[in-house]
Amino acid sequence: MSIIIIGEIGINHNGDMAICKNLIDVAKESGADCVKFQKRDIDQVYTQEFLNSPRESQWGTTQRDQKLGLEFSADQYQEIENYCNEKGLEWFASAWDINSQKFLRKFNSKYNKVASAMIVHTELLREIASEGKHTFISTGMTTYDHIQAAVDIFRKENCSFELMHTISTYPMEVKNANLNMIKTLRKKFDCNVGYSGHEVGLAVSYAAAALNITSLERHITLDRAMYGSDQSASVEPAGFKQLVGAVRKIELAMGDGIKKIIEAEAPIAANLRQHLDWK
Repeated sequence: MSIIIIGEIGINHNGDMAICKNLIDVAKESGADCVKFQKRDIDQVYTQEFLNSPRESQWGTTQRDQKLGLEFSADQYQEIENYCNEKGLEWFASAWDINSQKFLRKFNSKYNKVASAMIVHTELLREIASEGKHTFISTGMTTYDHIQAAVDIFRKENCSFELMHTISTYPMEVKNANLNMIKTLRKKFDCNVGYSGHEVGLAVSYAAAALNITSLERHITLDRAMYGSDQSASVEPAGFKQLVGAVRKIELAMGDGIKKIIEAEAPIAANLRQHLDWK
């Protein structure tokens, strides 16, 4: 099975549909399978005190202004769905609250996503699992008990899922990647495991691709210098295209692990061993 490669747009669109469509184009042209967004009902996710606190941005002078500026409406999500359908690209979103998960049911996404921050939101997980869509569950900022509780919910609902090894720092330092957790999660929870990376560069993602992951998610951006908290941990268009191409080569190179003399080796063996009775 080929690795599902996800271009995480998240909130890197900065509330601008033109930027959003450009990022969808980047994912498609790079050969990704999906793009992913984030959906929040800000009155559910943040306290009123926080939302009323000052923050200067292009949208206004409060945290509320900034958070609202990053949220797309139902009409805009429909535009995203239509555009992705035109491009032949899957799209989905991680909901950060129950209202947002219900909002996303208006659309025809193939997948669901549990963000690392939300894996401890039991009610939300039950809501997601009840839909029966294959779900990617990120595991940043968690203990084994947190992960087990999430796995139990999805198994009880008989909802297909896979875990994603994640370190929730932006950007992540390479020394903290702990990629061997991919094997640990697979063995401990007896399920498929992907990787959601927040590092700078591509090397760690290449290594993850060689560890039998089933999905790979990286944030994408038009320019890492753009406004936004996730931009510095994102991959620019040329890098994302390089990543997808390399991952497909890594998949091909891994092979089946069975030792044999391949057809192309046979005449070489006959020539180089012609003076030996080796068969």
